Amino acid sequence: MTRRELIALAGSAPAFLRSGLAAPNDRINVGFIGVGGMGMNRLRGFLKHTDMNPVAVCDLDETHVAQAVAEIRKQRDVSAQTFGDYRKLLASKDIDAVCIATPDHWHALPMVQAAAAGKDVFVEKPLSYSIGEGRQMVKAARAHKRVTQMGNHIHNDLPNYRRVVELIQSGVVGKVNRVSVWKTSEVKGLGVVADSKPPQGFDYDFWLGPAPVRAYNKNRSHFNYRYFWDYSGGMFIDFWCHITDIVYWALGLKAPKAVAATGRRELTDDNGETPNFLEVQYEYPGLDMVWSMNPQGPPGFEDWGIGAAFQGSEGTLVTNYGEHKVFRKGKQVMDFTRPTASIPDSPGHLREFLDSVKSRKLTTCDVEYGHMLTKGGLLGNIALRTGRRIQWDDAAEKIVDDKVANKLVSRKYRKPWKLA
Repeated sequence: MTRRELIALAGSAPAFLRSGLAAPNDRINVGFIGVGGMGMNRLRGFLKHTDMNPVAVCDLDETHVAQAVAEIRKQRDVSAQTFGDYRKLLASKDIDAVCIATPDHWHALPMVQAAAAGKDVFVEKPLSYSIGEGRQMVKAARAHKRVTQMGNHIHNDLPNYRRVVELIQSGVVGKVNRVSVWKTSEVKGLGVVADSKPPQGFDYDFWLGPAPVRAYNKNRSHFNYRYFWDYSGGMFIDFWCHITDIVYWALGLKAPKAVAATGRRELTDDNGETPNFLEVQYEYPGLDMVWSMNPQGPPGFEDWGIGAAFQGSEGTLVTNYGEHKVFRKGKQVMDFTRPTASIPDSPGHLREFLDSVKSRKLTTCDVEYGHMLTKGGLLGNIALRTGRRIQWDDAAEKIVDDKVANKLVSRKYRKPWKLA
């Protein structure tokens, strides 16, 4: 065949061959529900995988939809269907899986309904707004045999956590009896913004969804939603899954037996609600854990914005996302014995999900693990909001002898929304 004939053939070949993409029957059609800040980040991440076909985007803000469509056009030179109502996206039989990157109070409904519609689901952390929602999400995934992944990318996108798990389980610091976890918090408030009409092109009533009716306030929606109890649990729940993941993984934790908390918001030029000072005490079988949030890191680690310290009978291991250090008798040591690497490397958090969609194997941050992990953070916020120590019965998933606190385990949805 001549060079001219080769060029002509290439020009007439299907688009997936010309672009280097996988053949259509090997590709996964994905719909994106929520394409704002985190949603756009996830969209760009998925677009790096050539066997992922971005067929649809959905958002209640028309500017977000336009940005997502433009990004898909820029990177793939293809069009995507657009939706304002996620239920219409789920009705499409062309979609194999969905990525849900909405505010926390909108994780459960589309996830449960996606599972019922036969879609596999990637859903952002924290898994759910409430413990009751998380329970329903697990039930839906199992009932409909869906592949799921909670978006907790530090778990797989960096190798550090794997090495820490191996070290802790090898006994490098002896028996771990106490863990300290922390995250530095805000020193600058959101500002005080007057209530107003929602901007044109933003369906605010739909955005509220199952949450109570509130006047529109610019600070309450989009990125800042996390600082209001109606929609999330503050910076605490936002980062809980990221850093406490390493503690649950390394120590094989399940649920705490008891939780107590104190906290406050010291941001006066601000209409946010969740604390920027927080101390949560957790009691697990044979282990105490303290989760601290403060504008400063703990003594000696003021330059670490996030971290976890495993204190054991033979020393202490301190880690953040990307590095770890071992201390004995207050001094850092470098000559400790490292165990042979035993946890396989990850192909990456998004790649693992796509591979599991094809293989039907459980992911490492499956919805069940996501529920178990998220539950601890949600219990911390319940203890804070009630102002008392709570006892948790994990088998029954209820707070013992406390009707007021137990009401916060599940939320009452605003009509007509239902999570069945």
